[in-house]
Amino acid sequence: MPFRLRTAVGGATLATAAVLLCPAAAVARPAAAPAPPGWSAAPDPGAGAAPGAPDRPFFYLEGAPGTVRVDRLSLSNPTGHALSVRLRGAGSGAGAWLTPASNEVRIPPHTRAGVPFTVTVPRDAAPGERAGTLLATGVGKGAGRRISVPLHLRVTGPELSALTVEKVSVRRAGGAALIRYTLVNRGTTVLRPRIAVRADGLFGPLLRRAARAQPAALAPGRAVDLTETWSGPPALDAVEVRLTATAAGGAHDAATASYSAVPRGVLAAPLPLLAAGAGGLVVLRRRGRGTGTGGSRGEGAAPGPDGGTLPGGDEPADAAPVLAGTGPGARA
Repeated sequence: MPFRLRTAVGGATLATAAVLLCPAAAVARPAAAPAPPGWSAAPDPGAGAAPGAPDRPFFYLEGAPGTVRVDRLSLSNPTGHALSVRLRGAGSGAGAWLTPASNEVRIPPHTRAGVPFTVTVPRDAAPGERAGTLLATGVGKGAGRRISVPLHLRVTGPELSALTVEKVSVRRAGGAALIRYTLVNRGTTVLRPRIAVRADGLFGPLLRRAARAQPAALAPGRAVDLTETWSGPPALDAVEVRLTATAAGGAHDAATASYSAVPRGVLAAPLPLLAAGAGGLVVLRRRGRGTGTGGSRGEGAAPGPDGGTLPGGDEPADAAPVLAGTGPGARA
């Protein structure tokens, strides 16, 4: 009996020590079930299948200008409550041309929904690659997440590079000259034009400015007004300014404008000269009239003192001489 009591006491002591050292092992707890994943958005693989890892990670579409392309987004809701998701296109280019069939979709619990959308390629779209995003945003408590699905669009069609320089003008502004012009993209590709400027006067070259790239690209069908500043143009000259535009793909064009630089003093100088010339002409005409009167008398018979005539048109001996001079020594 004492042996059994000693054994029981020893066993209880060991059990108590085990509980104190390993409290987690004393109480058995069931493993927590994993939380269900939230809703998801991905390109629809088609045929009613759920998107998986081998499926496409983004949308890829092709279309010519003026066409409409259709695709489908797959929305999955594995949770136990319904949720709403808002859809819209984001970004420039393909994202701006995207229109979902519904701007907001309500998905029941444990349900997958396919939402179609369209991409309308503008008629004036240039051939090339365009990028965008289909943005899905959850609405309500517990669904406030945002998923961006990339969209790649290739606009098909012939690529044509064409560029024109228009409305060139030159105007004096203080000590400089302003060269204004307009660049127009007449092709189907995005251009980055380069502009070269030269000016030639009556006595040779005045300005040589090498081709420089413009800061912004020029989209097809677009025009941009630009200005070049010419510091220190000539004060007196007749100048021809020539602008040459070039871009990738063989785009090339040139245009000219005339510029006459004349100081104000030069413009005012002919007025006194014209006045002096007019005054001299009047004096000469008056002199001509005096000479003509005497000459007309000399052609016929000159009247004599008694009313007769003198032969040969000679003046009477006592007649006063006619003086044509107007200087200080002249007398009447």
